Amino acid sequence: MEDFATLTYNGQKITLPVVIGTEGERAIDISNLRAETGFITLDPGYANTGSCLSAITYMDGEKGVLRYRGIPVEQLAEKSTFKETAYLLINGRLPNREELTRFSVMLNDNSLVHEDLKTFYQNFPRASHPMGILSSMVNALRSFYPALTTLNLREEITITMTRLLAKIRTMAAMSYKISRGHKVVYPRSDLTYCENFLNMMFDNPVRPYQINREAVNALRVFWILHADHEQNCSTTAVRVVSSARVNLYAAISSGIAALWGPLHGGANQAVIEMLTAIQADGGSHKKAIERAKDKNDPFRLMGFGHRVYKTYDPRAKIMKKMCDELLESLQINDPLLDIAKELEEVVQKDPYFIDHNLYPNVDFYSGIVLRAIGIPTSMFTVMFAIGRLPGWIAQWKESVDDPKWKICRPRQVYTGAQAYDFVPIHARV
Repeated sequence: MEDFATLTYNGQKITLPVVIGTEGERAIDISNLRAETGFITLDPGYANTGSCLSAITYMDGEKGVLRYRGIPVEQLAEKSTFKETAYLLINGRLPNREELTRFSVMLNDNSLVHEDLKTFYQNFPRASHPMGILSSMVNALRSFYPALTTLNLREEITITMTRLLAKIRTMAAMSYKISRGHKVVYPRSDLTYCENFLNMMFDNPVRPYQINREAVNALRVFWILHADHEQNCSTTAVRVVSSARVNLYAAISSGIAALWGPLHGGANQAVIEMLTAIQADGGSHKKAIERAKDKNDPFRLMGFGHRVYKTYDPRAKIMKKMCDELLESLQINDPLLDIAKELEEVVQKDPYFIDHNLYPNVDFYSGIVLRAIGIPTSMFTVMFAIGRLPGWIAQWKESVDDPKWKICRPRQVYTGAQAYDFVPIHARV
């Protein structure tokens, strides 16, 4: 039996289909609303608007649930490699041994980047943010790797997706090395995805990088937890841009640009900057707590609360555990980390923050983890982008395969001036 909602206005009734998801989520389908009534809906920020049907990620903000393709993120963080999680998101299932081996070989074979890319990196102004550079360079990849016309569309898409997954870590590490004036380190076939990145970041001729298992594991978990998160700002950007049927590189470039924002991917960087400011102000968290509670003060505690989660962020629980284990194993003495621990303890006991659902989120702990690994603060959002890439690709692929595809074209409610005649310049006041 079909389910409908009824909308009544000025005596006119219209029935709207109700769509029910596999987890019981309900939505009212308003796709024919304007055609039948002349009305549109108004939803600033799209907090109540579903833009698509998706089988990739399920999240429940009230219950603190996050699953990729049906698998709880807690299980993936404990048992999966990042490559397996990427394969799961993009292909809809976990790979068998043969498929994983083939995927690994393809990632290895495509991990080098064109040498001419170095020239691009070297000509960016020194003060350029790594996210702006990464967005530009990903978009530029289309020029280096044009369409593979000798293959069918499915094969071309598979190679393009794998190429991007392989090269983005190399490009990120290359940008860091060039920014410091150091020799670029190339990927090695004997290292895993996460090991390769850390080696490309930190290896140098005078001090060869020693693979640290705790750091590798922390990076693996960090990337898995950030691999997808439903229809967030950057994912929506990828879907909107891809709806114009642009190439994958351009769509991902738009996602990177959206992720750059301090309210999105830049939040983990903002956490460290906040802790640095607290340290510079004497190292006491009390003033920051007081300012956060003051409604008239624009200051906000970065790394606490979430737009969707109204309880503890499930990713934060995992990242906190990883953070505690990493700091203990590395025996790091960092005053910023001490301030973070004090702040975390106070906030989780304070009634104000509990009543307002301002629990520590994944950005709070991930910033601490990345700092402990040795990642510079300016690279934090780049790390987020590498982790989110499989989700962006999966969302792009799902939208491309959608038989009901439409180019995204939101409406608006116009509130400007009504029509009036052009005034010649000599008659203007």
